[in-house]
Amino acid sequence: MTELTAARPDAATVIFNLPDYRVLNADILTFGQRRIHVETTIESGCPSCGVIGTRRHSRRKQRIRDIPLAGPVEVLWSKRRFFCDEPECPRQTFSESTAEVPRRARSTRRLQDALVSAVIGSGRAATETAAAFGVSWWLVQRALNNAMHELPDVNNLQPKRLGIDEHRFRSVRYFKDPETNAWKRYEPWMTTIVDLDTGQVLGVVDGRDSRGVGDWLFARPLDWRLGVEVVAIDPSAAFRKALRMWLPRTAVSVDAFHMVMLGNNMLTEVRQRLTQETKGRRGRSGDPVWANRLLLLRASETLSDRARNRLQTVFDVDDPTGKLKAVWDVKEQLRALLRTGSLADAAAAKDTLQRLVERAGQPETNRLWRTVCRWWQEIEVLIITGATTAKVEANNTAIKQIKRTGRGFVNGANYTARIMLRSAARTAA
Repeated sequence: MTELTAARPDAATVIFNLPDYRVLNADILTFGQRRIHVETTIESGCPSCGVIGTRRHSRRKQRIRDIPLAGPVEVLWSKRRFFCDEPECPRQTFSESTAEVPRRARSTRRLQDALVSAVIGSGRAATETAAAFGVSWWLVQRALNNAMHELPDVNNLQPKRLGIDEHRFRSVRYFKDPETNAWKRYEPWMTTIVDLDTGQVLGVVDGRDSRGVGDWLFARPLDWRLGVEVVAIDPSAAFRKALRMWLPRTAVSVDAFHMVMLGNNMLTEVRQRLTQETKGRRGRSGDPVWANRLLLLRASETLSDRARNRLQTVFDVDDPTGKLKAVWDVKEQLRALLRTGSLADAAAAKDTLQRLVERAGQPETNRLWRTVCRWWQEIEVLIITGATTAKVEANNTAIKQIKRTGRGFVNGANYTARIMLRSAARTAA
């Protein structure tokens, strides 16, 4: 028969399950609360010299916060203080500490891990988590800040492909200028920088201009910046300016979704203008062009036969000049250009797009053509590398959920901590 060589802990210690501690006693307080008395089961060394303490100086009670155990509990630690027997050590006495309750701590490590897991892993609000665990909001936020400091340093990572996109931090606000008494619109934006290979958020900076992104890139080591091969952005001149300044050797790719969105917006503007010119009013539900306005924006290869017939009806009934059909062809050719698989095919598709733009002869199509020409180098990088901001948009969707859970944020640092921790947890999983 095999027997355990170590001392078997009592049932209360097994149930309480706090490493390096054993339960001494338990009291029942008012309102069903319980007080658990514990002490350590390991030796403690001097924090200055490391010599293990053998002579006890004194003992005192310390209240520590811990996770609920079948309800709220109050933990009292019978904490010992030892003499330091090292003659050369300047410290004469020291208090014991453990991995669960380090020096100067008042909460167990498993409580802080449970708080972070509730907010980041389960997506609960900090206020709700604090109420569920019987602690203050400040303790929850402190646990999040400590977890934030334990994340790997961005400078130690070696990303090859980056994605940059902006999202709105708070709702639009208006402020009155004290000098001119004029109301000014303020949109608090933030920019997210993501590793496209892993999908992890590497940084969140204020604003959506070149300065914020440029300062973040400038803070990275030179080897880190030289290791980046391609960066995907939306058609933002501010982002491109920052990349040209701090990542001059890196290829820049423009996101295909945003380019298609520009084509759809162009088609919508032309449809609205033509309706005003031909009918002298806005579109109504009885107008085929208005009733099928979303059908005009769909990709042609995804249309069924019934949808194609409806679209043809729109062109036959509500497009007597043929201008809407010409603009629709421009939109579809732009999508075909972005789907090409080689630079030669892209150049041929660009020539076709130019002929369709000239045939349409609309100011909106001419503006779209100028945008394509200004971003042609980035479009070529998109065709070669296929780098898009899809993973950045996925993180922005998760960020919106964080804002909904927290009912909005005022402190930018707390907001950034939740984003970084959530992204690191999902990447590790």
